[in-house]
Amino acid sequence: MELNLEFGLFVEYPSNETTTQAQIFKDSMELIEAAEESGSEGIWLAEYHFDPSRSVLSAPITVAGAVAARTKKVKIGLAVHVLPLRNPVRIAEEVATLDHLSEGRLDFGVGRAAFPRIYRGYGANYAESRERFDECLEVILRSWTGEPFSFHGKYYDYEDLSVTPTPVQKPHPPIRIGATSADTFELVGRMGYPIFINPSRVTTMMDLKPMIAEFHEARRKAGHTGQVDVGLRIPVYVAETEEKAYSEPKYSTMFQMERLVRVVKESINQEGITVGDDRRAQAERLESLTYEDVLANMVVYGTPESVVDRLQQLQEELGITQVIYEVNFGCNVPLEHQIKSVRLLNEKVAPNFK
Repeated sequence: MELNLEFGLFVEYPSNETTTQAQIFKDSMELIEAAEESGSEGIWLAEYHFDPSRSVLSAPITVAGAVAARTKKVKIGLAVHVLPLRNPVRIAEEVATLDHLSEGRLDFGVGRAAFPRIYRGYGANYAESRERFDECLEVILRSWTGEPFSFHGKYYDYEDLSVTPTPVQKPHPPIRIGATSADTFELVGRMGYPIFINPSRVTTMMDLKPMIAEFHEARRKAGHTGQVDVGLRIPVYVAETEEKAYSEPKYSTMFQMERLVRVVKESINQEGITVGDDRRAQAERLESLTYEDVLANMVVYGTPESVVDRLQQLQEELGITQVIYEVNFGCNVPLEHQIKSVRLLNEKVAPNFK
């Protein structure tokens, strides 16, 4: 068995019909504190916009500052911050500030987001998102050097700019780039950064194997050497018995699958979706799945022993180095069940990978 698999809790400050927004913030922080107390190595914060039935987490940098104040040791990751929606200099300032507030515990996960409707809400064009992302990241990195710089791009233009503060981590917080669509894996590999995989639109985890291989091959061809982190966001639910592990998150899981089918369908033929990103076929495959299919191929639910076995398999087959686990897939798992699952994972599962 390979060792050194890092575990971090993915938190999206989930909405549902029975919880007020004020209570969502309180409950999510309680879950985060339970995760650190039981040994989780990381807390990874989502970013969602214009989806009140899904999440209230539209300002992850602000929330990360609160998490930094309420925790002591746990890594705090953005998973992922949508760069093209904001001014890159402002992002650089806020993220560097957050790195100081957390005393160097920040991981900077970045991405473009998968759905055009988010861009429409900001009056932005999703078709420009890839070019804007590249320029944003370059501006942020230049901002963090501590030296005056000028940048003249297609979308952003700065002359003789000095940005402060600079991050406490040098040269900057670890950067990870999110990947959801198949064509992004090669691009991230070419850039040389660690990858953060959101497999929400594949119907089996093994579909990721050729994509991850393409990531590594692109990285090699671009001249990047050494080991690289491969993080996988995945629903994980641990309970005392298999029956509880399957039944307790069932409603929430299938609620999420229905929602995922709906948002993928809404994005069919939208401007900015690349030719190889076949949203219609993805929606059809996702819509055909039963709960048994989901259990077998898309999530890791079970007793501590069976979860260890399944994660070992994923580690061996996919070469992952990080598990970014979410215990509330679908936003409808009761808080007490989430906390129980987190504690079982950190106390009974994670130690087997150290």
